[in-house]
Amino acid sequence: MKQNNTPLNDQEAKQKDLMPAKSDAINKFLTTDQGVKINDDNNSLKAGERGPSLLEDFILREKITHFDHERIPERIVHARGSGAHGYFEVTNPIPQFTKAGFFQQAGQKTPVFTRFSTVAGSRGSTDLARDVRGFAAKFYTQEGIYDLVGNNIPVFFIQDAAKFPDLVHAVKPEPHNEVPQAASAHDTFWDFISLMPESAHMIMWAMSDRAIPRSYRMMEGFGVHTFRLINENHESHFVKFHWKPKLGTHAVVWDEAQKISGSDPDFHRRDLWEAIETGNFPEWDLGVQIVPEADEHKYEFDLLDPTKIIPEELVPVTIIGKMVLNKNPDNFFAETEQIAFHPGHVVPGIDFTNDPLLQGRLFSYTDTQLSRLGSPNFHEIPINRSIAPVHNNQRDGHMRQEINVGRVSYSPNSLGGGCPYQAKIAEGGFASFNERVDAHKVRQRSESFSDHFGQAKLFYNSQTQVEQDHIIKALRFELGKVETTAIRVRMLGILSQVDKTLADRVAQGLRLTVPVAPEQPMNHGVSPENLGGEQEPKTVTPSVEFSQALSMINNPTVTPTIASRKVAIVCADGVDEQAVLNIKMALVKEGAKGFVIAPYQGNVKTDKGEEIAVDFSFLTCSSVLFDAIYIPGGQGLNELSQDADVMDFLNDAYRHCKVIGAHVDGIELLSGIAFAKKTDNDEGLVIDEDTQNTDFAANFIAAMGNHRIWARETSL
Repeated sequence: MKQNNTPLNDQEAKQKDLMPAKSDAINKFLTTDQGVKINDDNNSLKAGERGPSLLEDFILREKITHFDHERIPERIVHARGSGAHGYFEVTNPIPQFTKAGFFQQAGQKTPVFTRFSTVAGSRGSTDLARDVRGFAAKFYTQEGIYDLVGNNIPVFFIQDAAKFPDLVHAVKPEPHNEVPQAASAHDTFWDFISLMPESAHMIMWAMSDRAIPRSYRMMEGFGVHTFRLINENHESHFVKFHWKPKLGTHAVVWDEAQKISGSDPDFHRRDLWEAIETGNFPEWDLGVQIVPEADEHKYEFDLLDPTKIIPEELVPVTIIGKMVLNKNPDNFFAETEQIAFHPGHVVPGIDFTNDPLLQGRLFSYTDTQLSRLGSPNFHEIPINRSIAPVHNNQRDGHMRQEINVGRVSYSPNSLGGGCPYQAKIAEGGFASFNERVDAHKVRQRSESFSDHFGQAKLFYNSQTQVEQDHIIKALRFELGKVETTAIRVRMLGILSQVDKTLADRVAQGLRLTVPVAPEQPMNHGVSPENLGGEQEPKTVTPSVEFSQALSMINNPTVTPTIASRKVAIVCADGVDEQAVLNIKMALVKEGAKGFVIAPYQGNVKTDKGEEIAVDFSFLTCSSVLFDAIYIPGGQGLNELSQDADVMDFLNDAYRHCKVIGAHVDGIELLSGIAFAKKTDNDEGLVIDEDTQNTDFAANFIAAMGNHRIWARETSL
């Protein structure tokens, strides 16, 4: 690709404190904290370009150790989270692939604690930031703790753990003013991303509606990395883990997300808590994609590359069990905040691959817990304790809970009878897969990692028109917040390699022109001989050009349901009492709930002289907190039509493509909303011609089952 070293102009540099006088690093070599010049900061030291990372990599360890200890006590990433207890139940045992005990028998249950989170924001940030969501499950198995630590997106921004501190530094609030909080829409993030073409695939996911889920209960989860399953015959299979929600995968729209952040920044946390308290237990199927060891090099992508998926058209997802969350924590700090996950917590039958991002995580997570929880004894905190017996020679340390007896704290020993013994493999002892490694020590990335745009194209091409429009709007918003024009232009060059129409439409919103030839991104501060095997991103011929599983709207795997959905029933004095009771009962039968919203708190008087309790006033709630709207008939409609808050309520609901049901008298109220002229033939507007008409409730509920009426967006 064309190389472009054009510097930022003075005005742009001043805007972002990039003038030479502001930094002592201009024209200086990158060094370690000990002053040693670094030859390659983009690749960890590995045994061969596809081999495991090496412990002797002092540059990687110094960089990640410093990063892990930068903030205490909250998590550096995934600080904002919520969790719950539950269980995992096997439905389809897989002993032919793994000897892991908790995968062996149908009906077998294992306790779990699952934590969901945003990545970039602090503990006090909003739940509805555009961000990746963490999805981490701790299995309390009879063989020890197993942690499946993933996200709601199946790929990641980077390929090597050496770049993880840089990624997080870039996306966090900028260090000179600590702004913005929980947002990627700023210069440092897009500066980094525009220089890392390997991030192109992840950016498509992060700019999609996957990054603004409707609920933790309505998002998929992924292990991200390729792991190994080992069976009793010591045979290895590669595996990708998938969590698929029973309620389907749903999102909100961006305008809605921003308004939810103002109305209820605890929206996801509250949603999870209330669902469990009311018995609407969240549930996911656990699926696996399994690839035989012999097929490691079968595909045009590398199984070890964390920026790649295995398309389900190539390897279908096999469901092996389900997870149900049925108990809220008793104490948020003691459980949700103190739980310590680590991808290195595995049991016999599950093992690692040489994915260089995973290899770095295996070091980083323990190091982070030492800083966050203050002690190597964090495993003794109740939420982290194994239900399997623990016997070893570890002693002492800050906050030690176990009171060990006897003289012996070493091995081998005779004074303690040689105990505790090492377990043979046949006795359940963990043994790493006997993978042959015969390679030179290098800081280099495999050429098989250098296709950065093929799967980004696949994801974008697999979206519906509505979903593609949302990605374009998200990129316009994010890049519109970037103050440095050169970064915007560089990013347009990246997008042009994903899809030219995508790049053109984003450029139109920014009043910029897509560059004729994209800039060579990796030349900023990197020696030409150390571009990490990506001097030129490689173009490959994809075996899959469209994947229905990648679209939330097109994905047909879940039966429509309105279970646990919330419906706002818009009322005022004189409301039709029977209509309110009818819709409430119909919703309860489907596992949903109606809430009475009125211009005032307290009660509303019905047409029969009775009173109905008001759940919220228009002052204390917003339509963004509900999934659908119902307007019953009655004399109160005239009062509602004169209330500006009511009209804002209805306008937002319609704009956000939500289903609106109304008694025939309520049509007049709807005529007052800004988009009334667009309401003809709208499948999301369900009219009740008669209070006794049982078809209305059924039609209203059926429309809600579609989640949103996306066709409405094309008419606005």
